[in-house]
Amino acid sequence: MASRGHALALLVLLALAAAASAGRHQHQHHRHGRKSARLQLIPSAPGASLADRARDDRHRHAYIRSTLASRRRAAEVGASAFAMPLSSGAYTGTGQYFVRFRVGTPAQPFVLVADTGSDLTWVKCRRGGGSAAPESPDAQTPPPAREFRPAASKTWAPIACSSDTCTSYVPFSLANCSSPASSCAYDYRYKDGSAARGVVGTDSATIALSSSGRAGSGAAADSSRRAKLQGVVLGCTASYDGQSFQSSDGVLSLGNSNISFASRAAARFGGRFSYCLVDHLAPRNATSYLTFGPGPEDGGASPSPTSAPAAPEQTPLLLDRRMSPFYAVTVDTVYVAGEALDIPADVWDVDRSGGAILDSGTSLTILATPAYAAVVAALSRQLGDLPRVSMDPFEYCYNWTAADGGAPEIPKLEVQFAGSATLEPPAKSYVIDAAPGVKCIGVQEGAWPGVSVIGNILQQEHLWEFDLRDRLLRFKHTRCAQ
Repeated sequence: MASRGHALALLVLLALAAAASAGRHQHQHHRHGRKSARLQLIPSAPGASLADRARDDRHRHAYIRSTLASRRRAAEVGASAFAMPLSSGAYTGTGQYFVRFRVGTPAQPFVLVADTGSDLTWVKCRRGGGSAAPESPDAQTPPPAREFRPAASKTWAPIACSSDTCTSYVPFSLANCSSPASSCAYDYRYKDGSAARGVVGTDSATIALSSSGRAGSGAAADSSRRAKLQGVVLGCTASYDGQSFQSSDGVLSLGNSNISFASRAAARFGGRFSYCLVDHLAPRNATSYLTFGPGPEDGGASPSPTSAPAAPEQTPLLLDRRMSPFYAVTVDTVYVAGEALDIPADVWDVDRSGGAILDSGTSLTILATPAYAAVVAALSRQLGDLPRVSMDPFEYCYNWTAADGGAPEIPKLEVQFAGSATLEPPAKSYVIDAAPGVKCIGVQEGAWPGVSVIGNILQQEHLWEFDLRDRLLRFKHTRCAQ
C-alpha cells in the first residue's frame, strides 16, 4: 500500500509539473505570439584587424551618408518651392510672356512661351538621326538660335508610339506607328494657325529651389540650390509654322493636362502654381516669376511699400474635362462705372455652350457677342466726347490728344466671379495704348455660342495662383516686377 501511495503521489506531481509547463508555454506564446530562438553571432572575419574593420566602417558610413543625402534632397524638393523668371515679350513685338527653362543633362537653356492653354511642352530641336519628324511643305523653320539636342542629354528617353502616354494624352499624336517601339510623333495645331511637329520623350528639368514662403521674391532663384525634376514630358520639335514661335524656343505647357509641365511640377510642389504678369509693355529687364509652391502672399510686392499685403480674392477653379486644357471660372456679373451690365447668364455657363477661361497665351480679352456688345457700349458711352479713329483690330479707338480740358476719366471695369471675388483691372488693361495719342477699348468680339477668354493684358499686374489640389483660383493686385 505504501508503495502504491508513493506511486500515486509521484503521478500527481508529474501531472502538476506538466500543467505548469504548459501554462508557461501558453503564457509565453500569448505574450510574444511565437516561440523565441537564440542565434549565435559569429564574426564574419575572425582574423580581421582593427584597421580592416575601420576601413569597412568608413565604406559603410559613406553608403549611409549617400543614402540619407539623396533622401534629404528628395524631401527638400517635395517640401520647397521653385521659381522661373518670367518677362513680357514686348521687346520682340509679340504679346506673349517668356519664361527661362533649362532641360536635359547637362542642362540646356531655353526661352519658352508660358502658356496656360497648352498641354505639351516642346522645344526647337535637332534630333540627329532616327526617324524624321513629319514636315509640312510650307513649314517656316529657319535655323534656331538655340535648339535642344536629345543625343547630348544623358536623361532623354523617347516615348514609344504604342504607349498609353502617346495614344491617350499626347495632343495631336499621329497614327503612323510602324512598330511598337517607334517614337511617338505629333503634329500640334494651335488656334492661331501655327503648328509644331516632332517626337515626344521625357527628360529632366533643372530648377532653382527656394525656401517655402520666399518663392517669387528676389531671393527665389538661389543658384546654389538646384535640383532635377525628373520625367518631364517634352516634345522635340523639328519643324514649325507661324509667327508665334519666331521669337521663342518653344512652349512651356501650363494647361490642365496629365502631361503638362504645370500638372507634373505642381504635383511635387504643393499642388499649385502662380504667376505675376508685369505690364505687357514693360522692358525686357522687368522680371517677375512663375512659381510652383506656396502661395499668393509670397509672389509679389504689395501695391504700397507701407501698406499691409491685401488678402487675395478667391473663386472656384473649374477643372472641367470639356474645357481641358484650359482653366475655367464662373463670371457672375460685369460692372462698368458701378452699373451691372445686362448680359445673359448663358454666356458664362459652361453647361450652355458658354463659360470663361483665363489664358496667358492670349493677349486681348475676347468676349462672346452678348458680353462684348454690353461692355463696349457701356465703355464707349463714357468716352463719347472723344473723336473716334479707325485702327485694326479694334472697333472703338479714340484720339486721346484731342480732348478739351484734358483726357476724360476712364470708367471703372469690374468682373465679379463666383464667390464674390472681384477683379478690378487698372484702366490701362482694358483701354489700352494702341499708338501714340491713340487709345482703344482693348477687347475683341468672340463667336456666340462660345467661350470668353480673359487675356494676359487684362491679367497684368495681378498675381494669379492656380490651386489644382483644392480647385481654387486666387488673385490680387500687385506690382509684379522685382
